[in-house]
Amino acid sequence: MDSLNSLIDGFGTALTPMNLLWAAIGVLLGTAIGVLPGIGPAMAVALLLPVTYGLDPTGAFIMFAGIYYGAMFGGSTTSILLNTPGESAAVVAAIEGNPMAKAGRGAQALAAAAIGHFAGGMIGTILLVVLAPTVASLAIGIGAPDYFAIMVLAFIAVTSVLGASRIRGIASLLIGLTIGLVGLDQMTGQQRLTFGSLHLADGVDVVIVAVGLFAIGEALWVAAHLRRSTGKPIPVGRPWLGRTDLKRTWKPWLRGPVIGFPFGAIPAGGAEIPTFLSYVTEKRLSKHRDQFGKGAIEGVAGPEAAASASAAGTLVSMLTLGLPTTAVAAVMLAAFQQYGIQPGPLLFEREPELVWGLIASLFVGMVLLLALNLPLAPVWAKLLRIPRPYLYAGILFFAAVGAYAVGGESLDLVILLVIGLIGFGMRRYGLPVLPAVIGVILGPAAEQQLRRALQISDGSVTGLVNTPFSVTVYVIVVLIVAWPLIGRLIARRRGGRKTAEESRTVSGG
Repeated sequence: MDSLNSLIDGFGTALTPMNLLWAAIGVLLGTAIGVLPGIGPAMAVALLLPVTYGLDPTGAFIMFAGIYYGAMFGGSTTSILLNTPGESAAVVAAIEGNPMAKAGRGAQALAAAAIGHFAGGMIGTILLVVLAPTVASLAIGIGAPDYFAIMVLAFIAVTSVLGASRIRGIASLLIGLTIGLVGLDQMTGQQRLTFGSLHLADGVDVVIVAVGLFAIGEALWVAAHLRRSTGKPIPVGRPWLGRTDLKRTWKPWLRGPVIGFPFGAIPAGGAEIPTFLSYVTEKRLSKHRDQFGKGAIEGVAGPEAAASASAAGTLVSMLTLGLPTTAVAAVMLAAFQQYGIQPGPLLFEREPELVWGLIASLFVGMVLLLALNLPLAPVWAKLLRIPRPYLYAGILFFAAVGAYAVGGESLDLVILLVIGLIGFGMRRYGLPVLPAVIGVILGPAAEQQLRRALQISDGSVTGLVNTPFSVTVYVIVVLIVAWPLIGRLIARRRGGRKTAEESRTVSGG
């Protein structure tokens, strides 16, 4: 009841005219910035930090929260329509959303994403209010072996369900892990795969990798085929979800937050892992598995709900522990310190108006986001009416601008082109792109957690499986790896029984 009363007081703060204005500005800016490839929510919040010096802390953080959620939706918009993720959490949306758009169902994919974000954000924020202390205490008890196990699960899951074969999925993952090695060793400081370049010592930014593999690779692939056949505008289709679409999406909208919220609350990759795992889950549970890879709406609804819920989970660790689990949380933590506020267990007691006003503003922001983006779904989808030569020329331009904005270095454009050529080659030889992206995102963190776990255990491999949580995760990994073999054995037994029954029937007859 204390939390409920505090939340009601928070609504009194969030619904003041000025704070409503900051929430609306945040949502608008976040959506606009999220649409631009390369300029994600973390960069948006960082760029706006100096602008907020004159604002009161509550108004500033309400606007930052709106930017966070708005940018996540904006990133999924370009993922779906142009196969160009605006930020890493929107990578999964391209897998099913872009084929839907190419099939004339871009507006339906956008509507599924918008409602998924709304459902995930609402459920995640409710869980934030109810479960914040519990989730925070669980996050404290998770160690390096557990983090590494979670990342292994993500690697295995994503390579097992994507592409024509597991071998190609693993090959794609290895490409991503190799790119992730570029830079300085986090433990020893030695250079790896930098070729003597000081610029590469910082590594290759994941946004450049995602934009290069998806946007540049796709544009080059389309350009290679436009010589044979001229591109035609793609029809937009109906703007709203039909009864069949709603029947297929309501369960993913509810399952996504269950996966996304816990992963947002622990430092295990932010929204990337839960979106991947949500996609895997929906593919396993769907009655329309044959449509996955060709435009299954469940593959948009579930991951987008998971991404939005993970954003609420991120705030749990940041507010209760002062522990940033994503880049956005890290920037917001710097903003707290800018105002002389230290997030932690005492924050709810010392700054209740700020904390509960921020939490209440999340509910307000989700309503504003849905009201803004759902009616605009057909408008965004009309981007597909642009002839493909002009469309992909625009994609190349905005991808280059976004990549240059990441570091402000011309070498970033060269790296973008090289990775784009790699993406073109992966399409040519049938390698799925997603495992490479997850390899870049999680590879360095997985290596760090592996080495920490081995250091704690004095180099003993048993240090990787010395907790119940890690053992449970590895059991799940084994089941995922062995499931195709188990499925074949079950099919053979059923086939053998059926043959035996048929032979008995024939002999009895």
